[in-house]
Amino acid sequence: MKTSLLFLGTAVAEIVGCYALYAYLRLEKPGSVLFVAAAGLGLFAWLLTLHPMAAGRTYAAYGGVYVAASLAWLWLFEGVKPSSSDLIGVALCLVGTAVIAGGANGTKA
Repeated sequence: MKTSLLFLGTAVAEIVGCYALYAYLRLEKPGSVLFVAAAGLGLFAWLLTLHPMAAGRTYAAYGGVYVAASLAWLWLFEGVKPSSSDLIGVALCLVGTAVIAGGANGTKA
């Protein structure tokens, strides 16, 4: 459960940081959103260091959680409902996340 919440927090930090930069570059939001971008991406990088698995395994397992959080962002903040293929894709990604994280047994190597 702790690892799942850590993955979720990591994904939210990354999405907020990336979306803030996107908002500045594509949506013409003010330069002040760059501070949100930097803070979000800094928090994302720091949270990645808290995961118990080796870095590469963490990144691989985290990918599925990021895909799920991205589709939630799409729906909640951009008002676009995920399609059935989006939901099937995220389910497959989360199965991969579970396989990778479950097989790691919390080890660093």
